[in-house]
Amino acid sequence: MAFASSSSSQGSYDVFLSFRGEDTRNNFTAHLYQELRTKGINTFIDDDKLERGRVISPALVTAIENSMFSIIVLSENYASSKWCLEELAKILECMKTRGQRVLPIFYNVDPSDVRNHRGKFGAALAEHEKNLTENMERVQIWKDALTQVANLSGWDSRNKEVKKLKAYSSIHFIYTRQ
Repeated sequence: MAFASSSSSQGSYDVFLSFRGEDTRNNFTAHLYQELRTKGINTFIDDDKLERGRVISPALVTAIENSMFSIIVLSENYASSKWCLEELAKILECMKTRGQRVLPIFYNVDPSDVRNHRGKFGAALAEHEKNLTENMERVQIWKDALTQVANLSGWDSRNKEVKKLKAYSSIHFIYTRQ
């Protein structure tokens, strides 16, 4: 299933969505994306047919750089994807250099597991270390990015109050935090 932004040809976005497709594309992220679009928020979401490779594509880099906000849906398998980790590193770079605002959503994961690289996050990073022995600098960048994003104020879906929130609450958060 492809989700093309309604105005992706414009090149700039209100929101960039970063997520692990296998975890949330057809449920939480799809609903969030639809709510953002319904509210007229120009949102970039990757098409699951985008070319996959070892490095983040120039189109995604441009979309991240040209977004005012990024919403990062950190789910169980997020850290197992080098692609997601590269997006995360770029988003945090844009937060520092361009003032981009970032909202992490901890989707059925404990923020402390993200921050401290435990559970599936720790296992995924250990696997990356094993497979990328020639590029440990990259793995360290990803570890630092996970720690940094987990230290940002965000939403934990396991919190009963947050579970009651609708996706449109993200919109309110984004526009009231400017």
